[in-house]
Amino acid sequence: MTSARTGRPLRRATTSRLDAATGGGVITRTSLPGGLRIVTEAMPGVRSASVGVWVPVGSRDETPALAGTSHFLEHLLFKGTPNRSALDIARAMDAVGGEFNAFTEKEHTCYYATVLDRDLPVAIDIVSDVVLNATIAAQDVAVERNVVLEEIAMRDDDPSDLVHDEFTSALFGDVPLGRPILGTEDSIHALSRRQIHGYYARRYVPQSMVVSVAGNLDHAAVVRQVRSAFADRLDSAADAPVRRPSTGAAPGRPAAPVTVVEDDTEQANIVLGAHGVSRHDPRRYALGVLSAALGGGMSSRLFQRVREERGLAYSVYSFTSSYADAGQFGVYAGCQPGKAEEVLSLMVEELDEVAEGRLRADEIERGKGQMRGGLVLGLEDAGSRMTRIGKSELSFGDVLGVDEVLARIDAVTEQDVAEVAADVLRRPRCLTVVGPFNDHDFDGTV
Repeated sequence: MTSARTGRPLRRATTSRLDAATGGGVITRTSLPGGLRIVTEAMPGVRSASVGVWVPVGSRDETPALAGTSHFLEHLLFKGTPNRSALDIARAMDAVGGEFNAFTEKEHTCYYATVLDRDLPVAIDIVSDVVLNATIAAQDVAVERNVVLEEIAMRDDDPSDLVHDEFTSALFGDVPLGRPILGTEDSIHALSRRQIHGYYARRYVPQSMVVSVAGNLDHAAVVRQVRSAFADRLDSAADAPVRRPSTGAAPGRPAAPVTVVEDDTEQANIVLGAHGVSRHDPRRYALGVLSAALGGGMSSRLFQRVREERGLAYSVYSFTSSYADAGQFGVYAGCQPGKAEEVLSLMVEELDEVAEGRLRADEIERGKGQMRGGLVLGLEDAGSRMTRIGKSELSFGDVLGVDEVLARIDAVTEQDVAEVAADVLRRPRCLTVVGPFNDHDFDGTV
């Protein structure tokens, strides 16, 4: 059959069983006509359910003139639809004791609700209505503009948050991936209702979305409910969804090797790192193990040397973030300003040692154990399961079972960790500091 409108073949719904999940039930995917994907994970032992609508739109999709639009739009979608006012939405969720929220990242936005299993149809209907039918009224834009500006001010007043945004900007530079998710005061002030609504109309299309649901559910019933909620938006002849491409480009040098944000704070906040690996790089598991061993727990190298042996910082850790075609790896510490140089020296020493392959076998095994525990213990509720399967389907077009992910962690060898350390930790480094310093206090330290 072909579409009378486009003349192209009509697509049919397809369903496949993906995996039997550890601690849960079967993971099942259905692709509806037009490309909308529905992924569910059955959790028969719980009485709750969580639904998320995932949109592959984030801050890296914005031009400089639209900086902060994805996050601004997230706020506005809660303000009402032709079917429900903002108060109607709040009352409907409160009536079933549910939680309704959203978050915006660099490459996606998610709107989600968690309710009792019997109230899942209500949650699906409300979340879908908000995502598909937002009015984005001029009055709401004016009100939420002030809310977003307050959020930016809160971030600026929290140096432990600000330093991470500044590090990302210094590492990637003035490109979409390097700009803050919240935007800037200037960009938020400049955004008009017409710009935001146009962004919404262009970007929020069902064929690119994923609906993920986890909890005590029946997959076929969920598909019927989602199909009903999206009924007038399903186009059997729409183009199939296209994943965000990975360029495979080699990481370059940091845009700004040393950045000091002068702030009259009681603590110095330090991030030292480099370009990491993309989420499509098979070495991401080895880099995760490396990060856990270096700064992921109380037995990690950084924690022991900086906090336990020297008492120089309360908080010290490592982190890694991966995107479609890039990544970042870094270590963070918060300390008294007078101890910043000593802490930074220890951070550099540890990065150099690990780059030389000096992580011991027992450290690597503890890192693997920490990754395994973090994965499984982080999946104890319906909301976390919904997030895992939704993000995986959106990012990879597939969902790995928990057992398969555990197997990939187990398969990481000492050689794997040594090789990724020799690559990533020897890349040109980027240092960002927020505290009572000037631009020249850390020259030549990385």
